[in-house]
Amino acid sequence: MPEPTHAVLFDLDGTLTDPFVGITGTLQHAIREMGHEPPPADDLRRYIGPPIHKTFLAMFGDEVLATKALGHYRQRYGEVGKFENELIPGIVEALETAAGQGQTMFVATSKLKSHAIDIIDHFGLTPFFRHVHGSEADGTRADKGELIAYILQTEGLDPARTVMIGDRLHDVVGAAKNGVPAIGVLWGFGDRTELEEAGAARVASQPAELKAMIAELVG
Repeated sequence: MPEPTHAVLFDLDGTLTDPFVGITGTLQHAIREMGHEPPPADDLRRYIGPPIHKTFLAMFGDEVLATKALGHYRQRYGEVGKFENELIPGIVEALETAAGQGQTMFVATSKLKSHAIDIIDHFGLTPFFRHVHGSEADGTRADKGELIAYILQTEGLDPARTVMIGDRLHDVVGAAKNGVPAIGVLWGFGDRTELEEAGAARVASQPAELKAMIAELVG
């Protein structure tokens, strides 16, 4: 059997792209469809990153209502919201550098896998990644720890030779549950305190810093 390869797992929202307009606009749409006046977009920023179903469960306090809101969300996001998105400046260069280092890269997102594939393809990032991994419509693998465990198993990766890169504590905590070190990034929706308290091994302030950090953690 070949030795497991070095691997880099990238979160999507807030790490590879800035989805602020698409996600907050779609959250507002879903809240409005549920019969409530939505808050301003900036007040919804904190909901970017965690699984959307959990967000609606926190908002409405009821599984049935949360599932209904999720349906409204997915309808608009699948048609419009996923493309109301922008590449993070410098991220393409960082991916090119990682590819040049011989790193095998994967997307690891709590977003629906089908939406993630569409976004990665839309921005021309598909050639950088061996596979795009995300959640399923029934909520399977929306939890980042569960998702990373699945990726390690299905891709045959060694946790000690793998690193997770993401902008929220869920990325860092999910990685730690699987023995994977994490690099937190500050150009997304979390801050340094959130990432360091969650246990990030490194925190990057700009994509150009990822090269050295990846090399330090996985070689």
